[in-house]
Amino acid sequence: MLKVENLRVNYGAINAIKGISIDVPEKSIITLIGANGAGKTTTLRAISNIVKAAEGSKVLYDGKDITSLPAHKIVEMGLCQVPEGRLIFANLTVKENLDMGAYLRKDKENFAKDLDFIFAIFPRLKERIKQPGGTLSGGEQQMLAISRALMSKPKMLLLDEPSLGIAPLLTKTIFEKIVEINKTLGMTILLVEQNANLALSVANYGYVLETGRIILEGPAKELESNPEVRKAYLGET
Repeated sequence: MLKVENLRVNYGAINAIKGISIDVPEKSIITLIGANGAGKTTTLRAISNIVKAAEGSKVLYDGKDITSLPAHKIVEMGLCQVPEGRLIFANLTVKENLDMGAYLRKDKENFAKDLDFIFAIFPRLKERIKQPGGTLSGGEQQMLAISRALMSKPKMLLLDEPSLGIAPLLTKTIFEKIVEINKTLGMTILLVEQNANLALSVANYGYVLETGRIILEGPAKELESNPEVRKAYLGET
């Protein structure tokens, strides 16, 4: 569904991403793990064309070259990003945030059904429907950010560090819901995550990014048991 070929991103003279390739098959959960500063967020931003990829890079989505497509056009095609740090609209209510997610949609008659689905997955949001987004806890804001993206009716989600700054118990819940969204909707997911343990536990396949290069890739279960990965990213000595 998504193919990234020879992706390179430069910030001035700095080569942030150094020619990486990623394949995300339809209906899969693929994870990109790595330490802080490895280039994970930059990779997602380049896929969405929020930052420009260098010449020679190619991003194919649903068989179409989207490398130079404006970011809003990429969203219209069904590829939606949930950014690092959630970036919900703090002064808008939960309901208004969800409405903003559906801004580009033409099928307004399906809104109620989609809201029902979201509230079934994240009942806390229904309880807080009239609350401003800024009054929610970190975990609840992450639920809202994912739900806002779902309201755009995407075919694929790019999730950037969904565990960041969230209590462990809520993090576990959110990752369970990511799997549920993948299974129930057949949603393709590219998950960028510093918490390698969690990411590999839900993914089908993983890539390890280190200073802008992919140094390892393989089925998630194999990466989980790889001694190098366990030592560098899973806290084993």
